[in-house]
Amino acid sequence: MAEKSQSSYRLMQAEDVAAVFSIDEDIYPFPWTEGIFSDCVKTGHLCIVNEIEGEIISYGIVGMIVDEAHILNLSVRADFQGRGLGRELLMYLLALIERAEARRALLEVRESNEIAIRLYKSLQFEEIGIRKGYYPADSGREDAIVLAKPMIC
Repeated sequence: MAEKSQSSYRLMQAEDVAAVFSIDEDIYPFPWTEGIFSDCVKTGHLCIVNEIEGEIISYGIVGMIVDEAHILNLSVRADFQGRGLGRELLMYLLALIERAEARRALLEVRESNEIAIRLYKSLQFEEIGIRKGYYPADSGREDAIVLAKPMIC
């Protein structure tokens, strides 16, 4: 079993899109398309991957809009979940966001994703709203909880 200390973060490259898409497709019933990931890289979003021994195990994508950071996607490969890697990746992204002098970080999370909600709230994200019918679901649409974290600049 690989240790967390062997992981390394780097910018996502175009050649990483297929591996990132594969993770998304494996863990979500309604994954992003390869085109969305590719566009995120091309348009200059902050796209980070975390690798262990050359294999991508997690990724995060952040869109910067003036002085606000929108965490668009953050995922850990299924066989690496439950090891604290999501928290580690989120903390890494928050450090980059703070360095970019964003005044706050925002994200949406499915209201049914209790594990992610606990993680975000443990890192001082607070609920600021609900987006009705934001996510596709097996039976219609699911609401998203909008969370924000003030950043110290």
